[in-house]
Amino acid sequence: MEKQYCKVGTITPLSDGERAIALLEHQYQNFVEKASRMEYAGTKLGDFFELKAKKIKKTLENLMG
Repeated sequence: MEKQYCKVGTITPLSDGERAIALLEHQYQNFVEKASRMEYAGTKLGDFFELKAKKIKKTLENLMG
């Protein structure tokens, strides 16, 4: 029997440069939109999306500045 490796939960590091920034900008916009939707407003899931957006924004600021 051969060994099998599970990829669930693995993290792929971001590449440097414009590609990473574009990906983070897309993720940021996605989380901001999800956090502002009426179905998530005022819920813990909405708070989670907002927190993720803030973390991504901080990462973007560090990469760009």
